[in-house]
Formats: sequence, structure tokens, C-alpha cells
Amino acid sequence: MLIQKIKNNEAGILLYGLTPPKENLTDEETATIAAKQIARLEGQNIDGIVLYDLQDESSRTNEERPFEFIKTTPPETYYETYLKKHFKAVIYKAVGKYDEPEFCEFLRHQQEDFICVFVGASSKSQEVKLRLDEAYALKAKFAPNITLGGICIPERHASKLDEHLKVAHKSEKGCEFFITQAVYNLENAKKFIDDYAKLEGKKCPIIFTFTPCGSAKTLLFMKWLGINIPPNFEERLNASENILQTSLNLCLEIFNFLYKYGLAKGISVGANVESVSNRKVEIEASITLLKQIQEIIAKTNTAYHWIGAGV
Repeated sequence: MLIQKIKNNEAGILLYGLTPPKENLTDEETATIAAKQIARLEGQNIDGIVLYDLQDESSRTNEERPFEFIKTTPPETYYETYLKKHFKAVIYKAVGKYDEPEFCEFLRHQQEDFICVFVGASSKSQEVKLRLDEAYALKAKFAPNITLGGICIPERHASKLDEHLKVAHKSEKGCEFFITQAVYNLENAKKFIDDYAKLEGKKCPIIFTFTPCGSAKTLLFMKWLGINIPPNFEERLNASENILQTSLNLCLEIFNFLYKYGLAKGISVGANVESVSNRKVEIEASITLLKQIQEIIAKTNTAYHWIGAGV
């Protein structure tokens, strides 16, 4: 059970990230999308899905957004209506979009088995109705028993060197696990693990996000989202005859290292696989990536079991 794995600080938690359908679709169109997602993910032996709560991040950068921002169905509504019978879910909530009465109403409706990640503003200049610390306080008052997660951004750690401290602060506010932005920079993620492992106190699972890249436009969008792609990796992608396969290989290399490195450092590493593109070929590639990450987890756990048993 996903909640138990989180509370036990288990390594190898495996999730799949989904963006809810656009809110301007008909019920029939939304149901069709849900049916495709269910068919694609059932039988994949994942611990759960992640449903994102998109917010307009245009204030974060002056660069033009490669794809138009369109509001999506609230993740908790989409989950309750279409997916709850099939998967356990982690529901993202971009707290700045909601005023206090709206957010309190949302919290009051949640059961003890609800898992949620509070997401703060995408930039300091973004106007918000509710701040992250205020959301934590409201959660403690109105929904103290739900399982709460937080966002971790290794890219931010590279420049400010304090992401491990932010994670510790969020843990004090009630966060029991963390999901990162998509990772293509291994050094940033490794440095974060190093510094987080040095902190005293209880540790939480760190679930790194991985997303395939199947085109130059997807690469541009990933960079717009703030995903840090090192120049040497970007060169490998652009020079590749098969950019999608190259990106899959990179993601697997990074996860393979981080999972084993986390075990050695005493940090429980997991994976959240997603596709930032709605192209069928990239979505299918994300399922391939999911399966291959699952194989890495299984093989590594078997090897560690044998070592631990003294075989």
C-alpha cells in the first residue's frame, strides 16, 4: 500500500504522473481520455499515480511558452470521477490558486487515506491567494491525518545549496515524502542526496521524476519548465538519430545511479515517470521507461538482499 510505503520510508516507490484533461472538454471526451489512461497503466504494478494541478508559470520566465497554457480539470475531481477505482493517487494542489475558504473546503472533504502534495508559487513575482506555510497550517487544523508530500527541486540546490534544508523545513510542517521536478542533471541530484543524508533526524522518501524527450520541441518545453539539462546531455540528444531512445537511456542511467547511491547513503529513492508531451510515441516511451525502471528496482533489491544475507 502506497501510504504504508511512504510511512515506512521504503525505497523503490514507483509512480506515474498524469495531467488531468482540459476543463473545456465534454464529459464524453474526458471519459475517453480516462479509459485510455486506465488501459495503459493497469497491470503495470505501480504504487500509484500522480495527478498534477497545473498553474500558469509565465511569471517565472520572460521566454514565450512553447505550448499554450489551458486550464485543466481539478485533479481531485478527475480522480474521484474516473480513476479512483483503479489506482491510488497522489493529488497535487497548487495552493496559490485558492483563497482560504476554498482551500479549507477542499481539506474538509478529504478522508484519512488521501495523499496530497502542496505546490507553492512558481516564482517570487507570482501573485498568490494562499502561501505554502499558510496551507500547511490549515492542513494541520482541518485535515491533520491526510498524508502530505512536498516538492523538491535539485536544480535549485545547485545554485542556493539549501534545498536539503527546505526539505527538512517542509518535513517539520508535516511532509512525509517528496517528489522532484524532472531530473536530467545527475550532479545536482547527487549533491542534494549528499547534503540531505548529512542532516540529522528522520528522512523521507525522495521520488525523482523522469520524462522522455522525443523531439526538439519537447526539449524546448522541458527547458521552459525549468528542467536543467546539462550541455553535454543536450548535445547527445540533439546529435542523436533517435532522440527518444537516447533520452530513455539517459533517464535509465540517472535513475540506476541515484537508486543505488541512495541505498548506499541511507536515502530512500523512488521514481515518478511522466510524459510532458501528449504525442503517442512519447507517452508509449514513458511506459517503456516505467517498466525498465521497475526492472532496475527489482534487480537491485535482489542483489542487496543477497548481500545482506551474506550469500
